[in-house]
Amino acid sequence: MRVLQINAGVNSGSTGRIAEDIGNILLKNGHESYIAYGRGNSNSSSKLIKIGTDFDVYSHGIKTLLTDKHGFGSIIATKSLIRKIEEIKPDVIGLHNLHGYYLNIEVLFRFLAESKIPILWTLFDCWAFTGHCTYFDDINCEKWISHCNKCPKHKNYPSSWVDNSFENFKNKKHLFLNLPNLELLTHSIWLGDLVKKSFLKSYKVHITPSAVNLKLFRNIPSNLKERFGIENRRILLGCASIWSNRKGYHDFLELNKIIDNSTNQIVLLGLNDKEIKKLPSNIIGIKRTENIQELVQWYSIADIFINPTSQDNFPTTNLESLACGTPVITYNTGGSPESIDESTGIVVEKGNVKGLLEAIDVIRKRDREILSENCRKRAELLYNDETRFVDYLNIFKGLIKE
Repeated sequence: MRVLQINAGVNSGSTGRIAEDIGNILLKNGHESYIAYGRGNSNSSSKLIKIGTDFDVYSHGIKTLLTDKHGFGSIIATKSLIRKIEEIKPDVIGLHNLHGYYLNIEVLFRFLAESKIPILWTLFDCWAFTGHCTYFDDINCEKWISHCNKCPKHKNYPSSWVDNSFENFKNKKHLFLNLPNLELLTHSIWLGDLVKKSFLKSYKVHITPSAVNLKLFRNIPSNLKERFGIENRRILLGCASIWSNRKGYHDFLELNKIIDNSTNQIVLLGLNDKEIKKLPSNIIGIKRTENIQELVQWYSIADIFINPTSQDNFPTTNLESLACGTPVITYNTGGSPESIDESTGIVVEKGNVKGLLEAIDVIRKRDREILSENCRKRAELLYNDETRFVDYLNIFKGLIKE
């Protein structure tokens, strides 16, 4: 079986690592794996196809900003990708994040409709069935159920000065409903239920959790506490590939004002230099790293992983934390609560910073060793990539058979 995956990135960030892990499962089972990606440059076990150039990404960004036609730039880059697909002749295609300033959905989906190649599209957010945004629950918008228009979030990612949500919705609906061999997959029940209310509801939807590499993500010894002089403090860890208020940046600043800083230490991973300089002096900010070992060390020494996200699907960071034996506190956002249970974490109402403080106190009183064991067991039972991503393998085979 020859499988081609398409994603914004590869082996970096949550969706990029998922694509890489799926490729590893394919290779392990004797299949061929290709990954076409638009941004960044990472190593991979799969054969890689770079889509476009940095200039293409920049041009697509300008087009989005001026016209709100995100997903309708990168024409030349996408035509070049199609020539590669015709050379490879994949038996099945796995689509992932198609937004990200690197791909033209009109060119791609017209080709896919004509080629009749079986397709599994993994949705990581709501962009596929809206006229603009990736999430809408923060403003309780339901226009996407009928037809998007006058988008109140057009200045949010993918940011634009104008609103073209009505036309975007119409064009996406036309393109995405014209594929005879398409099935969808979501990692959360929450997103799967939304898909079933959208214009994509006619397609079969597989709901299966994502997973992490448990050989990489595990509790390991570290001297980070000694290096940073925080040996006698409780580590409250936050992690994001790109920090924003959506990921809880502001909530961490508010939490920092009400915790006991003599016994607690907030550490935020994934910040840039500018963000680190703006942090209060008593918060430790760590730059984004592709070094998995460094990431694992921070998960391992953390007492609690806090994920105050206000918009999310099924955060991989929750799974990484569990795999390292660290309990999770998360807001009741999207599918984020689905990754934990009462023995591995606490769910707090969205935006309730005082609730985060109360949850920290509850976890503090629990037996740390038992908590850690429960977290690791849950990761091994539900989120082992060596077993969970076999789901993809079976779905690919089923699509080809059909």
